[in-house]
Amino acid sequence: MATRENQLGEFLRSSRGRLEPSAAGLPGDLTARRVTGLRREEVAVLSGVSADYYTRLEQGRERNPSAQVVTALARALRLTPDARDHLHRLAGLLPGLSDVAPTRVHPSLSQLVDAFPRAAAYVLGPAFDVLATNRIADGLLFPFGDERNMPRILFTHPAARTVFVEWPLVAGATVHALRLNAGRFPSDPGISALVAELSAASAEFRELWADHTVAGLTRAYKVFVHPGVGRVELTYQTFDVTDAPGQQLLVGTAESLASQDAIDRLAAMAHA
Repeated sequence: MATRENQLGEFLRSSRGRLEPSAAGLPGDLTARRVTGLRREEVAVLSGVSADYYTRLEQGRERNPSAQVVTALARALRLTPDARDHLHRLAGLLPGLSDVAPTRVHPSLSQLVDAFPRAAAYVLGPAFDVLATNRIADGLLFPFGDERNMPRILFTHPAARTVFVEWPLVAGATVHALRLNAGRFPSDPGISALVAELSAASAEFRELWADHTVAGLTRAYKVFVHPGVGRVELTYQTFDVTDAPGQQLLVGTAESLASQDAIDRLAAMAHA
């Protein structure tokens, strides 16, 4: 796991390693390369800094790049908006949203969750603890018992790979979003404790965390195989909660009539 002392350098190194030279607009025959991604010298040229300066950034010997340099690096590395903001935060140019995000759900948000009678709705905290659910979401989580932290479910619960049909996609997206939140809430003890716990418990988590990819939770398609109602296909939409930074409302709607029937049966089971 990367140390906080050189997270900027770790992120730069990982980002250039993922970028294909052709995607960066580099010409010529690149088939003789021994490693994937861009070389340090190439990132330096593309971003308009010296190779020595860029090397010092990666090695942690330079820790205070200007906003202009960080913007140029983000452009050279073809970073997504989430990754670009993450880079600026690591460079100390964009503050975290809060020292510690709120962990209690506002009563009005709890009422909103219950306003989706035919969809799975729940609220996540910054470490992806499930803070509130409606009946359908609670039914979907039933196979995991009392556990209500999504990364812990995915990487330690024995039922996770059965329930989540596309486990690698869900697990990867969750870790990428957790890494983004770690940059947004650098002092949040829940995130740091969870990362330490899962890094010790799961080699797959360690590998995904070390990749340094960041991406927020957005629109996503998920497939569940629930022991009570069978296959459920949902499209999730994620909404940030503006008056509770770090909390997100997720709403999953059925992708088919069969899936709608399944979640209706989940709702009926909850009423029984």
